[in-house]
Amino acid sequence: VIFFQLYGYCYQDSNDIPDTLTTITELGSPLEMIQLLQTSWEDRFRICLSLVRLLHYLAHSPLGSVTLLDFRPRQFVIVNGELKVTDLDDASIEESSCSSNSDCFMEFPARNFTLPCSVEGRCQSMNEKRNLYNAYRFFFTYLLPHSAPSSLRPLLDKIVNATGNCNKHDYANCSLFYPSPSVNSEFTQKCVKSANTKYRRVPEAFIPDENYRCWPSYHHKGCLLSVFDVNEAIEICDSYSQCKAFVLTNQTTWTGRQLVFFKMASNHIVPDPDKITYVKVTD
Repeated sequence: VIFFQLYGYCYQDSNDIPDTLTTITELGSPLEMIQLLQTSWEDRFRICLSLVRLLHYLAHSPLGSVTLLDFRPRQFVIVNGELKVTDLDDASIEESSCSSNSDCFMEFPARNFTLPCSVEGRCQSMNEKRNLYNAYRFFFTYLLPHSAPSSLRPLLDKIVNATGNCNKHDYANCSLFYPSPSVNSEFTQKCVKSANTKYRRVPEAFIPDENYRCWPSYHHKGCLLSVFDVNEAIEICDSYSQCKAFVLTNQTTWTGRQLVFFKMASNHIVPDPDKITYVKVTD
């Protein structure tokens, strides 16, 4: 579901306020861009995938191509990690009429576009291109490249550049955006090289204390990150000078990556059947 869920509504006519409409909707969180930039790249990528589904639906809706004239963060909320539209007052299915290409002019603060005028006298794909560029300038340019996995950066740069350069010479590049859910599998299956550092495996064990903060973390008081496998956890631990151990949990993120606590010591280890601890071996 890409639109805010309406559970019910009722009309109430009173002496004080006539024709009052009350709606009951699902609960969502306002979209705050600064807050989003402080979350993990994986969570931000999930929001971008929600936007992919929305753009695809708007371009191929039962009513035809739909454009959101006010395509800004304030029109969206986050529900269970997914992006949803809350306001459709400014939605339009009208493609601009034209007699020549010059009539199909789209103006934005940073750049302008001129689209072809079809033989039917309509600006070709103007609704879709407007949505696409607005998604680029308000969302993708901030959420996708920032702290992205190094192995995915070339593909992400290609996607971001394509959505920001959909001009009359390069419409084909816009299609690069739509297959981007495949990035999800590449991210989940990301391979890393094993480090040379030795770690001692302690099954069914957990380190309750010895936390340090890192960014981005799923836990505000510790360093909790997602990994593909033990090798990636070792690589991350080796990259932090204060990391002396890490704990594999049985929890995963929405992409299936495992959540791992990174610790700055292993002085106090307690039994825990759902976790596995790895302690760095020092010479």
